[in-house]
Amino acid sequence: MTEYSKNVDFANTSLPDIIELKDVAITYDGGKNYVIRNLNFLVEDKPGQGQFIVILGVSGCGKSTLLRFICGLQKPTSGEVLIRGIPRDETTRIGMVFQQYSSFPWLSVLDNVALGLKYKGVQKKERYEKAMEIIKFVGLEGHEKKYAKYPVLSGGQLQRVAIARSLVADPEILLMDEPFGALDLNTRLQMQDLLCEIWTKLQSTIVFVTHDLPEAVYLADEIHIMRGGPGMIVEKIDVNLPLQRERSLKHSSTFMNIVHDVENRMIEIQNFMDEEKKQQE
Repeated sequence: MTEYSKNVDFANTSLPDIIELKDVAITYDGGKNYVIRNLNFLVEDKPGQGQFIVILGVSGCGKSTLLRFICGLQKPTSGEVLIRGIPRDETTRIGMVFQQYSSFPWLSVLDNVALGLKYKGVQKKERYEKAMEIIKFVGLEGHEKKYAKYPVLSGGQLQRVAIARSLVADPEILLMDEPFGALDLNTRLQMQDLLCEIWTKLQSTIVFVTHDLPEAVYLADEIHIMRGGPGMIVEKIDVNLPLQRERSLKHSSTFMNIVHDVENRMIEIQNFMDEEKKQQE
């Protein structure tokens, strides 16, 4: 059985680093138990492409916590969080999209999308113009005056609002925590295609958490698999598929083989953890 007791060694190449977590740990009981321990994570900035990283792992292994470290919503107990080689601060442009609908229901779609620019002091005319550009890009033109709440907007439309609000500030990093988990299948497929289009246009860094294996393979150029108890990244898989993704790709034998490979590795990780637990009892 493959050894899954250590974090993956990330090879640091000559490419510039955009995200790096070094020996990160989080504990809530003074060190008796660690949710995450000795976690290392590296994302390099590929010129003219960026990176689309998908993180997989069982519930509770620390995937969402890792995203919160990157965006600054939570600080680790120990370790470093670096953005472009320096400790992250409030000037770093990082967008975050959650699974739960996060729009303000008393505001219109336009005001929701423009809200971040308002806080930055951008004048009303300029921020509305930029917000409308993004609203058109994510397919919400004609809905900009509607309140951003259900059932005025569908679940898919509300997630488009959240994505648009993150994009309007031109983030160099976009974090997404199971953003399509609550959507029906058809809407989810549409949102996957939209996200592929966004990544192709922005050429930025996206870190995406999901439990859906075909979704992970369809979106990612790298898949990182976490284990729990404590959480760390124990597999890194290069997804050797064309950068331009189309839905027909999902029916290819190459695509299905990658999905099966990811599934087998996740099963192997779980088996290792189960055996590890038995030995500790």
